[in-house]
Amino acid sequence: MKAVYIEAHGGPEALEFGDLPDPAPGDGEIVVDIRAASVNGADWKMRAGKYGPLSDFPHILGRDFSGVVAALGAGVAEFDPGDPVFGVCPAGSEGAYAEKIAIDPAIVARKPDSISHAEISALSLIGLTALVSIEDTIRLRPGETVLIHGGAGGVAGFAVQLAKHIGARVVATASTENHDYVRALGAEIVIDYNAVDVASAAPECDAVLDTVGGEAVRMSFAVLKPGGRAAFIASGPAAPPSPRSDVVSLRPRVGRDRAHLERILRLFEDGAVRAPEIRRYPLALAGEAHRISEGRHLRGKLVLETG
Repeated sequence: MKAVYIEAHGGPEALEFGDLPDPAPGDGEIVVDIRAASVNGADWKMRAGKYGPLSDFPHILGRDFSGVVAALGAGVAEFDPGDPVFGVCPAGSEGAYAEKIAIDPAIVARKPDSISHAEISALSLIGLTALVSIEDTIRLRPGETVLIHGGAGGVAGFAVQLAKHIGARVVATASTENHDYVRALGAEIVIDYNAVDVASAAPECDAVLDTVGGEAVRMSFAVLKPGGRAAFIASGPAAPPSPRSDVVSLRPRVGRDRAHLERILRLFEDGAVRAPEIRRYPLALAGEAHRISEGRHLRGKLVLETG
């Protein structure tokens, strides 16, 4: 199979495109012929060694994908060859930048005709992260005000729509050129973090989701009402310590399961969320996609396609 992989950590030029052995399904696994795989911010960090050195070279990157079931391992009964599916690799595992992947079917869901391979691959991991952050971690409620940092990005863009669907008042940060995009997702107030101090410009908030990190951490704690909750997904494996005793700092624990994947589908089919703006690249040009992703000013999502 063709795949994008690294033999050592480095910049985008470390990504290699070539042939690797086809995976075979183990007992209880399926092999999926991948049609589309999304590019996530974690991918370039893994490539660059930001999470620590890897030892399993050649290492195939990529965490979420959509495709068609190609083969079944022993004991698999819920899928048949030819079924369109999508999924997210197990936590701590990768392998979606390839033409094929072997995976546990328990973390895979059926893809309906109502959504394309590119769209659902773009929604999978960001949707899981947003659902766990908004619904399971900060437990956002109707009528509350939430600040979402980086509103034009993948996770934040899904979170803006989800928060609006829940019935919350949504405040988001974004650069000026992305304000219309973020408002169209459902944000009532959009703040240009380049032009003003967000901590001063934002209203008091019941909850915050920070997808940016850095200076946004300080702003997150500053805008919270007493009793507020802040969730952080860009500040490392643990939540940053809270400088206030009257608010809580939380790190979402984003697992993988079919129930959350099917929840993403229901939200899409009900019109509560839409697919993000997508830039498509052939698998062989993953390095170009990484250069854009690493710039950290992306609107929407980048998707690699195998066909």
